[in-house]
Amino acid sequence: MNYKTLGNKVKNARLFKGSKENPFLAPRGIFVANNMLFVSDTARNRVFIWHTIPTTEFQDPDVILGQIEVDGIGRNAGGEVSESTLLYPSGIWSDGKKLIVADAWNHRVLIWHTMPTKNAQPADVVLGQKDFNKNLPNGAIGNDPTSQTLNWPYGVFSDGKSLWIADTGNRRVLFYKEIPNENFAKADKVIGKSSFTSRDYENNDPIWPYSIKINKKGNLAIADTQFYRILIWNDKNDAFTKSADIIIGQENFNNAGQNQFRLSPESNTLNWTYDACFYKDGILVNDTGNSRILGFHKIPTKNNENADFLIGRENFNTSSDFKGNLLGTKSAIYWPFSIYAVRETLFIADTGNHRIVICDIKNILEL
Repeated sequence: MNYKTLGNKVKNARLFKGSKENPFLAPRGIFVANNMLFVSDTARNRVFIWHTIPTTEFQDPDVILGQIEVDGIGRNAGGEVSESTLLYPSGIWSDGKKLIVADAWNHRVLIWHTMPTKNAQPADVVLGQKDFNKNLPNGAIGNDPTSQTLNWPYGVFSDGKSLWIADTGNRRVLFYKEIPNENFAKADKVIGKSSFTSRDYENNDPIWPYSIKINKKGNLAIADTQFYRILIWNDKNDAFTKSADIIIGQENFNNAGQNQFRLSPESNTLNWTYDACFYKDGILVNDTGNSRILGFHKIPTKNNENADFLIGRENFNTSSDFKGNLLGTKSAIYWPFSIYAVRETLFIADTGNHRIVICDIKNILEL
């Protein structure tokens, strides 16, 4: 990788590719808790856990979830869905004690109430399905959603007590006051819908919510992928009853253009944005389709604000495909799906290049 393509806001960048024998294939989810690294190796239907942050390019994981065999890669481990299998896992959350995984194409969320310590360890709880042996959207093809069902859930977030699920295919976010202890638990509230059984939507709703992030101040950010925008509520509790306070990437709720229908990206446009990450007083926005990360020193206070800085491209007008990619994409990040910032380190799921980029962001928010 040409680390200069990351820009001058990051330093000491390095690559991590997972196990040398079975490296990552399109990893979409990344999370760090208590110095443990969690990665959804999405295209190979498994989740990896490292007990400490790896320091070399390759390192075998301490725990593998979703596959019975260490080198397994099949959908639901090549068999039927169960409490030990995964199908296109995406979003991850952990506090170092519990683990929650969005098992997207099984239309469910899996919860381990104690940290898994062995390969293919069965989950303790399943949400979205009546039991561990079912995996149809909303319980059956053609069913309307309910407070208990899921359809392509790609994102999860918790504050350690409550749980938010990006129920992407149902165009909503489900909220649980407490992390459930029982299978098929009912959600307590819903964001983006007037009721649990509705799938209709207005442009001021989250149209295709892919990830959820909440900071310590209670600000809520939802990556609304299909409308190429990030929705921000100043108070997470307002999201149940009102539209977002701020839009990043569009001028208003009715606009929904890729890069706002411009020929190239700019400092205020987005293209297939799949994630965002609060960091200190600002926010980082994962502009996946443009293969870049937009940075804001402060959380915007009005719609369509320009980003303050950029990671991943040489300037705001350079998109995913540029002259440096003529002979391949590995010189720069390419279609990153997930980002996570903790203390002074940024972790980027460089999905299109099948790797993780780890870099120092100590001074990233300095003007």
